[in-house]
Amino acid sequence: MITRIFDLLENYRKNFPDKRDAFAKKEKDGWIPFSTEQYLTYSDYISYALLENGIEKNDCVITITNNRPEWNFVDMGLAQIGAVHVPLYPTINTKSYDYIILQCQPVAIFVANHVLYEKIAPLLNNHPSVKFVYSFEKIKSVAHWSRLLEIGEKAENKMQKELLAIKDSIQPDDLVTIIYTSGTTGNPKGVMLSHSNFISNVLASAASLNLDSSHKTLSFLPINHVYERMVNYQYQYKGISIYYAESMDTIGDNLRELKPHGFATVPRLLEKVYDKIMAKGKSQPFLKKAIFLWAVNLGQKYELNRANGWWYEFKLKIARKLVFSKWQEALGGNIKFMCSGGAPLQIRLERLFWAAGIPVQEGYGLTETSPIISANQNSYPNVRFGTVGPVLKGVEVKIAEDGEILVRGPNVMLGYYKNPELTKEVLEEDGWFHTGDIGCWEDERFLKITDRKKEMFKTSGGIYIAPQEIENRLKESPFIDQSIVCGEFKRFPSVIISPDFVFLKEYCRRKKIPFESADQIIYNQKIQVRIWKEIQKMNVNLDRPKKIKSFRLVPHVWTPETGELSPTLKLKRTVLKIKYQLIIEEIYS
Repeated sequence: MITRIFDLLENYRKNFPDKRDAFAKKEKDGWIPFSTEQYLTYSDYISYALLENGIEKNDCVITITNNRPEWNFVDMGLAQIGAVHVPLYPTINTKSYDYIILQCQPVAIFVANHVLYEKIAPLLNNHPSVKFVYSFEKIKSVAHWSRLLEIGEKAENKMQKELLAIKDSIQPDDLVTIIYTSGTTGNPKGVMLSHSNFISNVLASAASLNLDSSHKTLSFLPINHVYERMVNYQYQYKGISIYYAESMDTIGDNLRELKPHGFATVPRLLEKVYDKIMAKGKSQPFLKKAIFLWAVNLGQKYELNRANGWWYEFKLKIARKLVFSKWQEALGGNIKFMCSGGAPLQIRLERLFWAAGIPVQEGYGLTETSPIISANQNSYPNVRFGTVGPVLKGVEVKIAEDGEILVRGPNVMLGYYKNPELTKEVLEEDGWFHTGDIGCWEDERFLKITDRKKEMFKTSGGIYIAPQEIENRLKESPFIDQSIVCGEFKRFPSVIISPDFVFLKEYCRRKKIPFESADQIIYNQKIQVRIWKEIQKMNVNLDRPKKIKSFRLVPHVWTPETGELSPTLKLKRTVLKIKYQLIIEEIYS
């Protein structure tokens, strides 16, 4: 029975002993697979080596790396000895690393490469708890992770009984990891999750995943994030091969090369895929362009369960053959599922991908809920466009009087690390967790998210504004990459927009508008008027007091690296409001 994370290893031994590509990574010479036997052996060797080095139960160990098979060997090696895995984003700043290291006092740190080592190296003198540093790639002055395999192999006879005793002592409710949220405001929060938090989520969600050990997936979302990490455990439970993308920039190439059967993603990446497809389709000769746009318009009217009738289905069959088959080829041609989470998915994209024969399953959850609370399935009647699906088996959800979503179940966190006061603010004594999200039910079964409780604000006229809903609609425009709605305690809502400069440059070329630079084009009167038209399209669907009355364009592209977005591509509202404080003041002056 699987009740602890490392029980997945025994599941491999029992059900998938001969699997040759449990994991794979891409290097210059091609894809390098790692078999079930290697996974089992390396995980044990890591455990033996860590014990030999004096690392004990409840000690914290940090990993800072991109997605790679070695992460799993360390993850399981730590879980088996009861150590606490603290995975961190490679993209966070030095200040955040310093804060986290100080709070969790790790005894060891694993880094991917010399770039990440150089980020943390200046901090190590201030943190005496760190006794060991290892790297996954070979770099000077740092022990390579393969050294642990050597130590573990030599220590096997000595440590085997001790490891078995430790594993037997570990309970499902024991702490297994601390996952630090990205911290859109203030310092990161350490979310404490147990073995049973993860495993309950894995078993409940795996039941609806229609893949098996003959299939393979591509992993590219950060594995240190709770979403991709849980999905990785889910794949392992079902024996699905996991191939790790080289980088976010190579996803398209990796999809076409591997032809995987599915992957987890976030809406922003699907939006980028859609934008590229649309740009390519609109650049076709007249006849092909007309057929392309006809298929897209048809797809945006798609309804589940053949609800549009036989004539629509006949036209859709033609559209799939002439146009949408090429979309499938662009994703490798074998996609059976895509699960999307982390932010709201535009309904038009949901309909369009389903129409193309590529089901997108939108789900909902938080780090504090390990993460899935609800999720759409990949077949009718367990899917509803515009919602985040039915609640996961074993999880309870209720809507509070103010509209906030409350959750209770085996997936709810143990609490925030070294922060009992904050834990009490969100976790009631009877187990109900306050998500901070506002939602409602559709047909008393499908959960729908309307906004973040903390992100909603009032204008000076007392009108509540849900910014996320407006921002998501604005992103449907090819002219708009990102936006932030402002106006708390002001007379009206306004918006600051970071345009999609790739699309804008092509648009300017077609319209013969000079495009010298981003700084120059945002002040062009024709561009200002064109983007205002896009805002007006969105305004049509809003009540009069909620309509956007003013906007400003900025010449900056918002990314996690430049600090405006979190690693999961969510807006850092506090950062943005500080950065554009003068612009906001000018709007309302």
